[in-house]
Amino acid sequence: MGRGMVYCVAPSVPDSWSLSVEALPDLGTLSDQELRDLIRELMHEEHEVSYRRRILHGKIDILRAELQARLQKQVGEGESPLKEVDVDRLAAILASKAPPPTDEELGAAER
Repeated sequence: MGRGMVYCVAPSVPDSWSLSVEALPDLGTLSDQELRDLIRELMHEEHEVSYRRRILHGKIDILRAELQARLQKQVGEGESPLKEVDVDRLAAILASKAPPPTDEELGAAER
């Protein structure tokens, strides 16, 4: 790491995401106004991220409510939401008597 630099490292994330390391300037060389501007800029960025997170949570809530409504409708019509579950296979997997399903088995189950 460079001398006189402070680094911000993103928290642990899945490998599919890129790790973001952003260097902050040498804080000792910044004026009070430059520090205030940097704080204001980062706070603005944090507010944008927070807003985006709230929007995503709202969408997730809507999708979950729709799924729940569909499942309740199926149950009301006499269908079981578990109608396609292979109970014997599931029991064997949970009892560790069988290996997890292969990709081919998973693909066949989805059809």
